Amino acid sequence: MSHISTHILDTSLGKPAAGVRIRLEKQTASGWLLIHEEKTNADGRIASMAEGDLAAGRYRLTADIGEWFTQTARETLYPQAQIDVVLPRAGDHYHLPFLIAPWGWSTYRGS
Repeated sequence: MSHISTHILDTSLGKPAAGVRIRLEKQTASGWLLIHEEKTNADGRIASMAEGDLAAGRYRLTADIGEWFTQTARETLYPQAQIDVVLPRAGDHYHLPFLIAPWGWSTYRGS
């Protein structure tokens, strides 16, 4: 079984994005199933995106970053950022952060 954690860093301000809602969904035969939903803490982090371990399969993390930019009085093109991944095997830890700015965003596999 695998484990997913995440955080959001607003690279344009050089600080974490607190209070951003993130959803984790798993792809099933009948569509996308919501696994977990939570807001980032004061450090922009969510330590675990599931109550238990995750099986291998396709998942997506969706962060409602548009709300963050509205709260900080900035315009953005992106109401959401989404990381769509396939966890190839059980037993690994996947730290999948969002690096956001009003006009772009990116991700990487962290540790």
